[in-house]
Amino acid sequence: MNPAAGRRSVAGMRIASPAPAPVLGGPTVVEADGRRPPAAGPEKWRVRAHGLLLACLVGLAAGAAAAAVGKTRLADGAWAVTAGVLLVPLAWSVARTLMRRDVGVDAIALVSIAGALALGEYLAGAVIALMLSGGNALEERAGARARRELTSLVSRVPRSASVLRGTRVEEVPVASVGPGDVVLVRAGGVLPVDGVLESEEAVVDESALTGESLPALYRSGDTLRSGTVAAGAVRVRATRPAAESAYAAVVRLVRAAESQRAPFVRMADRYAAAFLPLTVAVAAAAWAASGDPVRALAVFVVATPCPLILAAPIALLSGVSRAARAGVLVKGAGVIERLGSARTVLLDKTGTLTLGVPRLARIETRDRLGDRESLRLAASLDQLSLHPYAVALVREARSRGLALELPTDAVEYAGHGVEGTVAGLRAVVGSGALLRRLGYEVPPGQGRDQAFLGVGGEVVATLVFADPPRADAAGIVERLRRLGVVHVAMLTGDRADVAGRVAAALGVDRVYAEQSPEDKLAVVDAVRSTPSLAPVVMVGDGINDAPALALADVGIALGSEAATAASETADAVVLVDRIDRVVDAIAVGRRSLRIARQSVLGGMGLSLAAMVAASLGLLAPLGGALLQEGIDVAVIANALRALAGGRPA
Repeated sequence: MNPAAGRRSVAGMRIASPAPAPVLGGPTVVEADGRRPPAAGPEKWRVRAHGLLLACLVGLAAGAAAAAVGKTRLADGAWAVTAGVLLVPLAWSVARTLMRRDVGVDAIALVSIAGALALGEYLAGAVIALMLSGGNALEERAGARARRELTSLVSRVPRSASVLRGTRVEEVPVASVGPGDVVLVRAGGVLPVDGVLESEEAVVDESALTGESLPALYRSGDTLRSGTVAAGAVRVRATRPAAESAYAAVVRLVRAAESQRAPFVRMADRYAAAFLPLTVAVAAAAWAASGDPVRALAVFVVATPCPLILAAPIALLSGVSRAARAGVLVKGAGVIERLGSARTVLLDKTGTLTLGVPRLARIETRDRLGDRESLRLAASLDQLSLHPYAVALVREARSRGLALELPTDAVEYAGHGVEGTVAGLRAVVGSGALLRRLGYEVPPGQGRDQAFLGVGGEVVATLVFADPPRADAAGIVERLRRLGVVHVAMLTGDRADVAGRVAAALGVDRVYAEQSPEDKLAVVDAVRSTPSLAPVVMVGDGINDAPALALADVGIALGSEAATAASETADAVVLVDRIDRVVDAIAVGRRSLRIARQSVLGGMGLSLAAMVAASLGLLAPLGGALLQEGIDVAVIANALRALAGGRPA
């Protein structure tokens, strides 16, 4: 929603348009060393990479045209200039790494181009320059493709909001929208804040956040999340500031994801640096054995470890993007790598494996009233209570189409139950302790998951509640085992008998019941300390599980509210309230890590084979440059396979 120019009229209301607003609130993005990045940093480097590639193409073509008409000296000059175009920035890059007391792999490329010019291999030098500039441009292009899901999330951030002020609609900066403000969202507009729907209904596209392709229908009073797209014009009353909204948290997660580097990537950098002395040794041996410095040049040309430098970052970053497409936002390639090697998954119960909302499981009646009338009486009384069991009773009664009445002469016993008169009957619904205190004879052996309905001094029904497993939790343990997870356990603060029923239904390996947050920390620490069970993934609702999420190798917060509450502690957030997306995230990690390893090993194997061939005189510098370019393209194409396919099942 961009600020309108001047004043416009919408539904008879005047719209005032201020100056353009800043981007959605959130922390300022800074570099790792604390510096602010240039405002158009990514664009600057994109232009530079493509500009160098264009210059090399023009220079190579000019030399080829001169050679075609017999102008050999002119052709050599054009090719020498082409090589020099890349030699200058390359020398500066190598000098900077040396000043940091580091020897980067750019040194191999620098020696290759400088050696080609020194030995009069001008065409080979131009082709090497084309290879390097093309590799940089290809890497930037591939990286942009790998980040496309993350980029699309950030690019959709609203800068302004249309707020209803009396009879006027004003365009204001999103950051100025506060709780209670009524925001008008036009058809196709992105919701700028979390809020409650005030329109009669709304059709909302949530695919950018959840991966769900079908739009969702919401009714008046339902909660809508920022970052989703309204199909028609709607009014939403903000429930929190924009900077604290779910979408603002998602944007912060995206920025964190883009700045993280995986351990595998850093390891690849170290291996690539080790390639320099190996290359020098092979080139020196080839020169000494043949007496021909051109052979040494050919070795340097094919030794550039682009497969190692490019493959791992692109494959793992592709995994980040693929996970985002499935509705799981992870904080960088390092999380994808750890997900790919996870051996243990610890699952919270309430709100994670279950919905965390009690439901009426069954009614046991002892009176002629029957199930329906017992439920109607109990739910009529419980309309006055906000206890979770009361809410569950009212919801169940309404779902069955029962006509509820407001009780008279009602008394609420906070946390225990409600007594009142319904349809001329004096009744009470609540805990066994309450009914016993009121003189009722309650059956023995009742538990915390039961409530009782008493009428006329007699208990007429037992109401049994349960928090059953999520429908999408069925089969989750088997799917995890098929992915190579060797241990699946459940952590919960609930009683052992309640936890045991859920665990038995899902088939988890072990149950840790009646666990405090401190106990959960101890369990995570103990499992992580067992080599055969690490790395450890902890999945929770992102609030009371936050310490355990932070300690685990990968902490995953489940659900839309967790996107806000756990963005600082969790490594990944499932943006849709589905536990099976955790399995999808691990599957993405497994595949991305496998592709990264394939690309690195395959590319380096080809480069090593080419080095041997060059040292034996089977590859000239020009042929080596062309071969290395082919290896680079193949490796990047293979790494991008991590993006392939749709959302995991």
